Amino acid sequence: MYESKDQPLLSRIEFSWRLASHAVIAVLVVIASIAIGVLGFIYFAEMSWHDAVLHAVFLLGGLGAISVPVTVSGKIFLALYGLYAGLVFVTALGIVFAPIAHRILHRFHLDEQN
Repeated sequence: MYESKDQPLLSRIEFSWRLASHAVIAVLVVIASIAIGVLGFIYFAEMSWHDAVLHAVFLLGGLGAISVPVTVSGKIFLALYGLYAGLVFVTALGIVFAPIAHRILHRFHLDEQN
């Protein structure tokens, strides 16, 4: 996917496209995760759709739960989705920052060869 250390550095425009494509992938991961959360809160916690969206977005944003569901299955889903949301946050950051880290490391290797 990325160029090897023997290949030249990407131009700024090509790098911008790579960064944009990674950002789109990260946004799609977050949207899919919100959909999973909304469906889970509607099914397991028996919430209305607007409360389910609010809970899913708050958990994915790192703000925590707004209220504790009343059903046992809702509480279990809240706990599991909270753990999942933390992983999605880290994953989305990794997807976005991977091209930047690669470019920095690639530039160091180019300097090393010269």
